[in-house]
Amino acid sequence: MNQQVGARAAVFAPVEGRARVDAVVGRIGDAIELGLLADGEQLPGESELAGRLGVSTVTLREALVALRQQGLVTTRRGRGGGSFVSLPELPGGERLLARLSGWSTEELRDLGDHWSALSGTSARLAAERTAPDDLAHLRRSVEELGSAGGAAARSRVYGRFHVELAAAAQSARLTREQVALQREVGALLCLVFDDDAYREEVAERQRGVVRAVQDGAGEAARASAERCVRGAAARLIAVRLAL
Repeated sequence: MNQQVGARAAVFAPVEGRARVDAVVGRIGDAIELGLLADGEQLPGESELAGRLGVSTVTLREALVALRQQGLVTTRRGRGGGSFVSLPELPGGERLLARLSGWSTEELRDLGDHWSALSGTSARLAAERTAPDDLAHLRRSVEELGSAGGAAARSRVYGRFHVELAAAAQSARLTREQVALQREVGALLCLVFDDDAYREEVAERQRGVVRAVQDGAGEAARASAERCVRGAAARLIAVRLAL
């Protein structure tokens, strides 16, 4: 299974749980902010998208209104019209530091533990379930991280890598959980990705994850993914302690 197909399938899978409008807004908004849906990409038509998400067209239209108000979607009328993705700017440094200050170091450690377990399990299962030919999008994310020029772009690509890793595990539940986690923590990673040396270090760690998945080495893939996540969490904690 191609993991990008898997990641996108999780985006457009039927929603459940919360109030439907909020669920649709969260699902599509998460995907846009993580770059799973590309800037300028046209969303499926209203009838098709409502059917894929398992909601009424009325619910979908309410969700699209909310997404437009958040600046995540634009609508064009007439021939060639429809709803299009609009990639948002991430918050500035001061706002991110203020957001980080709302986390205690214990909460950040707990988040890191959860994230490490999630990505580690995803990597192990991907090594067991995914064919080497289906790793092109993981490799693409690694190379994009290596060349990304700004902290915002780097943090998005980093988050997308972990979502694609969960999708490579062929688990819709793990993928949705990873998307939700990246929405929670992703923007904060801008605070640690302004360092070029660290970017290169992370890219090399991610290459190690991909190599282990390709080789079918489940435990090595798990350990590499966990090390990658623990490093990011430790840097966030260090920034928090310095506030």
